[in-house]
Amino acid sequence: MSPLEIGSLSVVALLVLIYAGMHVPVALMLVSFVSVWLMRDNFGLASRLLASTAAESISSYLFGIVPLFVLMGLLVSIADLGRDAFSAAETLFRRIKGGIGVATVAANAVFAAITGISIASAAVFTKVAVPEMARAGFKVRFAAGIVGGSSVLGMLIPPSLLMIIYAVLTEQSVGDLFVAGIVPGLLLAGVFAATIFGMAYLLPRQVFEAGGARETIPGDRPEGSVIARLAPIVALAGLVLGGIYGGVFTPTEAGAAGALGALLIALLKRRLNWTKLWRVLAETGYVTASICLLIIAAAMYSRMLALSGITGALSGLFGAEANNIAVLIALYIVIVILLGTILDSVSIMLIVVPLVLPALTANGIDLIWFGIITITAVEIGLLTPPFGLSVYVIKSTLDDDSVSLGDIFIGAIPFVLAMLVVLLILIAFPTLSTVLL
Repeated sequence: MSPLEIGSLSVVALLVLIYAGMHVPVALMLVSFVSVWLMRDNFGLASRLLASTAAESISSYLFGIVPLFVLMGLLVSIADLGRDAFSAAETLFRRIKGGIGVATVAANAVFAAITGISIASAAVFTKVAVPEMARAGFKVRFAAGIVGGSSVLGMLIPPSLLMIIYAVLTEQSVGDLFVAGIVPGLLLAGVFAATIFGMAYLLPRQVFEAGGARETIPGDRPEGSVIARLAPIVALAGLVLGGIYGGVFTPTEAGAAGALGALLIALLKRRLNWTKLWRVLAETGYVTASICLLIIAAAMYSRMLALSGITGALSGLFGAEANNIAVLIALYIVIVILLGTILDSVSIMLIVVPLVLPALTANGIDLIWFGIITITAVEIGLLTPPFGLSVYVIKSTLDDDSVSLGDIFIGAIPFVLAMLVVLLILIAFPTLSTVLL
């Protein structure tokens, strides 16, 4: 077989192995190694090539940002800043019908500005917001759907772990991607809030239990407490994002400053002890190790694709006309959303971005805009069955056995549709992603 045929079969083999249940990094490494071995007919060469790829793939200084932002996100969760954000937002929106649902979206948007991890948002707000919405008369499955939908803001509103990984894959500026995510992130939050508000008035039976929404007792949380509750969050977000945008920190240094700031907040709020600190450090290590293993495996896969000639063939196939690029982007988005039914966000990006990157580069596509499109499409997969990672996190965190996994998926449907609308808007109007650059 020719290298191109081997490379094409490797893509099919990879999907088969993943569907069969093999871990994504293991499947990537195995397929890459066997494919290079077959293409070069040399076991030793394949071993050396992939070993050098593993050594080079995570040697960049930029990768120091991964454990630092993960550590910051976990410390923020320990410090209960998510609860504070929700409490402040609830005070502001309680007088609106469905206002607690809108408050959940607003709190998630604020929380996203200091975590960058969707799964952390899903876990925190399942504990904090779902019981409050249930007490206010919301159907639990719709309340869980609100948490699932708004949790994806953590990957679009900067800082974002997915943006960092995309920046590494495409050699783009992390700071530019962070800036580009601001308007789309706020747009998505606004569409989510409008969805909740509209459904509360137009489809109340889908939102509320029999009897409708119950009013929250006014004044049980004074308006003045909003500033006090938001102050640590605003200070931490200002430290991280202000440092990056102001040119004071590199993204990696901002991650370190943010982790230190989150540690000090947790200590000042007396939410951290030695046991919790050890648990946070261990979890940071687990998450970082899994991400680095995926990046190494994806680098092997990307190099194998380049050797096979697939990337060059794609560039030639879609390099002639702009209309072909439109077809490529449409096909790419469909594939990303479908992969979201079986894979996590990081794995999807590491698999598909190297496939289309050469064609995009050859045709002068703005890779910053394309990154926002990619992340939005990838995040839809967090809410779609059968994988739907955010939905599984909500189910495992929710203390209500009467709510099934299927109920949460149904509750998330309006937010999946809202994300698709926002995705189409971002594709139609690229300047929304680049207006602040």
